[in-house]
Amino acid sequence: MRFFAAVLFCFGVAASYAQTPQVPSKIHFAGMVLTIRDDAKREIQKDVDALTKSSRYFTMHAERARTYFPIIEKIFKEENLPEDFKFLSLQESALVADAVSTSNAVGFWQFKDFTAQEMGMRVDDEVDERMNIVSASHGAARYIKQNNWYFNNWVLALQAYQMGKGGVREAVGEKFNGETHMVIDSETYWYVKKFLAYKVAFEEASQQPPQLKVTLYESMGKTKLKEIAEQLSVDEATLKDYNKWAKRGIVPEDKPYTVTIPGGNIPQDFNVLVLNTPKEKAKETGKTLVKGVLKENTESTDRIFINGVEAIRALPNETVSAFASRIGTSVTKFLAYNDISIDEKIRSGVYYFKAQKKKKSQTSEYRSKAGDDLWLVSQQQGIRLRSLKKLNPGIREVILVEGTVVLLNKMKGGGQQIELSQFESAEVATLANESFNWVALPKNIAQREKNNIEQAARQIKNDSLLNDLNDNDKEITRLPNKPADSTKNLSTTIIYEVKSSDTLYGIARQFGATIKELMEWNNKSTFDISPGEKLKIIKR
Repeated sequence: MRFFAAVLFCFGVAASYAQTPQVPSKIHFAGMVLTIRDDAKREIQKDVDALTKSSRYFTMHAERARTYFPIIEKIFKEENLPEDFKFLSLQESALVADAVSTSNAVGFWQFKDFTAQEMGMRVDDEVDERMNIVSASHGAARYIKQNNWYFNNWVLALQAYQMGKGGVREAVGEKFNGETHMVIDSETYWYVKKFLAYKVAFEEASQQPPQLKVTLYESMGKTKLKEIAEQLSVDEATLKDYNKWAKRGIVPEDKPYTVTIPGGNIPQDFNVLVLNTPKEKAKETGKTLVKGVLKENTESTDRIFINGVEAIRALPNETVSAFASRIGTSVTKFLAYNDISIDEKIRSGVYYFKAQKKKKSQTSEYRSKAGDDLWLVSQQQGIRLRSLKKLNPGIREVILVEGTVVLLNKMKGGGQQIELSQFESAEVATLANESFNWVALPKNIAQREKNNIEQAARQIKNDSLLNDLNDNDKEITRLPNKPADSTKNLSTTIIYEVKSSDTLYGIARQFGATIKELMEWNNKSTFDISPGEKLKIIKR
């Protein structure tokens, strides 16, 4: 990608190593001990020298590894695959998303189309998940594990990645099956020795911090990369460059897809922020999408996503069986999804789930409101009631005292940390002549400023009102110490109370601000927001 070429000019080649890594006599790989004979050591060292000879290209490869390895490591941990296999992505494609081999193998892990489809990837005219770092890495993990299931030997599983199980079986038989120690010599298959060269060459270099971090977002529903770029103030061409798997620039709706956003922070959990497409946002706010603009509906919709799971609002006097039938699921599943029993009454206006709730939330905690009980919190936050009780063993009241702190994940104050410096263009490498416009503002700001002036004059209050907020949003306006006719710099500070259906992006867009500004105004370092949380908004 263009960044990895530009980074050489932005940061120089200081990251390359003055001394070429040397091949040791023993290498630990995937829990195995490999003894390297002198003849094989010379072959591997020759490849290591070739890989590190050009500091320009070595740095480019190392930068790609630093950017993508944290993602691959997390996926391999989930798939229970040894982390060492991450170096295979460098060997196969140099971590170039749209790399194509002479045999038409494509993507980060060089899958042919039929093999990719067998591993669960979509490959057609609209989508090619071989070029999606998340989808392809899951597929590679599954493929390698299938090989190892047959041989019970990670070295042979590695060899089979290139020549297939049948080729390995014909070449070595079963004499190494189950071995945890192997000797690597001149007779060892070349592909294995080439892999070891990549591991030796890049193992230390790949551990340095990346110049460019990326964030992974899970889209919900059909959307365009152009719309995502507008939501996050990312350059559209750059976003498409990092998501070539969406061949027509459209993220389909047949399943959740992970979109790679350049310039963010590697999250501990991929689902840092569920991107709401304009259509989904229209559902949440009771509006209709008309030519890209949200218009008020006469009726509010009854479907939203809570913690990434679809929920439907209950109708007045609705029974369990009627509700289950309306959303197209069985009564048994409906009861299980919502932690209720068959004899419980449906609460009108409460959202119920049509799929299993999550075990934890992105948000670290929730402060209860009047009338809340633990079950209601579990519905509001999209967390299984059993998980919520385990996280909060000290809460036993049926009705919670207003202001009770309810933990929503294992680490209080946790959540996905986003370094604000990552949003500054000075902290992110320039992509040739491109830059990330994180602070672009909507065009209607000037008009909105003018409209606020008359209203602001009626809303002047003392600073003490900040300490006397009720459940409704209040506006505190401060006039500058200037003559009455000087109104250009007039601003309005609003205290906004977060609703359960809100996202940080949605709030920012509602008030004509950016996510970055909203985080700065409220000293936030994460995307997390909680229902009832009060956010300061500066309207200009």
